[in-house]
Amino acid sequence: MAALIVIGVLALVFVGAVVGIYNGLVSARNQYKNAFAQIDVQLKRRHDLIPNLVETAKGYLKHERETLEAVIAARSGAVDASKRAADNPGDPNAMQNLTQAEGVLTGALGRLFALSENYPDLKANTTMNQLMEELTSTENKISFARQFFNDAVTSYKVMREKFPNNIIAGMFNFADAQLLEPIESPQERRAPQVSFT
Repeated sequence: MAALIVIGVLALVFVGAVVGIYNGLVSARNQYKNAFAQIDVQLKRRHDLIPNLVETAKGYLKHERETLEAVIAARSGAVDASKRAADNPGDPNAMQNLTQAEGVLTGALGRLFALSENYPDLKANTTMNQLMEELTSTENKISFARQFFNDAVTSYKVMREKFPNNIIAGMFNFADAQLLEPIESPQERRAPQVSFT
């Protein structure tokens, strides 16, 4: 009889441990999905600002159609990549595609901003300045949201990989999650050139 009680207590402890680990994994997974939702909100804001920016610049940059079209195409690619990533924020391919698409968009916007420097009337346009300020603010929010997402993914990965959590994660198909790499343009990767001549 005592042996049955001991076995029953051990079974309850085991079941309790499994339930606790499972619930912890669910919480961690939901945390990083929520963190991505915050990124998604800011990306949508960024994507929504871009058509207004292009429309404002269009009147001044009539001879720069290629740059404006590049921004529009890059925005379209970024919106599509963002939708795919939002469907499954842990998917490595979706996250990689999002990083690349946002990098292309950042590069296209950088070229547009650099080009706008050559047009004093556009530089002085209050609507253009407000849109640029809003984009800068949104970029900062995206950066903070990305950091929070990566922290949440890291916590989930650590929890998922610890023993005995890794056994429970495998049994209940808790898939790995992918960090969101910094979104940067290829120009930012190049070392700055310094000349003292």
